[in-house]
Amino acid sequence: MSTTSPRTSSRGRLDRLIDELPEERLDKVFTHSSWAPDRASSYERLEFLGDSVLELAIARVLYDDYPDFSEGRLAKIRSHVVSRASCAVVARELDLGSRLQERGGDLIPEEELQRLMKNRNVLAALLEASLAALFLQHGFHKIEQAIIEAFAGRIEYALTTHVDYKTELQEALARRGKSVSYSVLNAEGAPHDRTFTCAANVEGEQVGVGNGRSKKAAEQAAAKEVLAKLGIT
Repeated sequence: MSTTSPRTSSRGRLDRLIDELPEERLDKVFTHSSWAPDRASSYERLEFLGDSVLELAIARVLYDDYPDFSEGRLAKIRSHVVSRASCAVVARELDLGSRLQERGGDLIPEEELQRLMKNRNVLAALLEASLAALFLQHGFHKIEQAIIEAFAGRIEYALTTHVDYKTELQEALARRGKSVSYSVLNAEGAPHDRTFTCAANVEGEQVGVGNGRSKKAAEQAAAKEVLAKLGIT
């Protein structure tokens, strides 16, 4: 039986699956190398396996749900979704840091434990170790949807917010034998509160214009407009 704190019935499927893991698997998932008898007894080997489990689940759902996306675009989205930062976000939502604290409370100083349970890399590692333990316990098919549900917000963020329109446009134009350059059309406001207007020029012709609080943001907006005009997004 799990020693983790009781949770509400509204918690996600992945959270429940982690809670239901046998004690010996939970113990391995939440054993940090700082108190493990040796590194092989910590979660690090599970972390290695869990990274691949996560990549497969995300790659599969992106492949199935976005048949018109190029390999390059799918790879960029997957890369963001499975990143350390993204995994840490999901780990916080699952409160994995508290689970680590419960198991390490009597083994290392409280100050060190507090640091570990908030560390982004540790949280990401705990998430990946949990996925590996679930994979070993249930196989991939039973846990795939639970992983996708837990990462749904990260997938949505990668699709709608974390998008590198400039790179996407450059690659799309390269396939057509064309190139893009950017120019600043205008900059308004005080140095600390400036708004830029930039143009995206395809083969020397202005095709898109965008605004932003930085030149980089304005160029991204201009690239997005060109992609829309080309029917790529």
